[in-house]
Amino acid sequence: MAYKQNKKNSLGGTTVSGAGSIDAYIEQFQAEEREKLIELRGIIKEIASEAEERISYNMPSFYQNGAIVYYAGFKNHIGFYPTSSGITNFEDELKPYRHSKGAIQFKIGEPLPVSLIQKIVKFRIRENLANTRKT
Repeated sequence: MAYKQNKKNSLGGTTVSGAGSIDAYIEQFQAEEREKLIELRGIIKEIASEAEERISYNMPSFYQNGAIVYYAGFKNHIGFYPTSSGITNFEDELKPYRHSKGAIQFKIGEPLPVSLIQKIVKFRIRENLANTRKT
């Protein structure tokens, strides 16, 4: 098993015990999953350098004028949750990846699509800023 397991959460993942910080969350995974989580976190941090990191819905997330993205580790993939708009605006580029209305799966044994992740994060930051200006 890749992580300590408690119960299923509403997103179909597993609630991880002791996930009070991003580092604690990541440390609970086995090496391969942990490396992918660290890599994804770094990609997001590079673009969202002013964002606050937090645990939300039992997952690591980035917040700047609202939630930007969430991500989570699983045994065979990394879940990336850029909200539904982050999916619909990149639908063509997401064809090689298993995805739904609000989630993208990146297989553990394959390279992360760095430029696609960067584009999605930039889009979500701009979208949150525009929504903040409307209110």
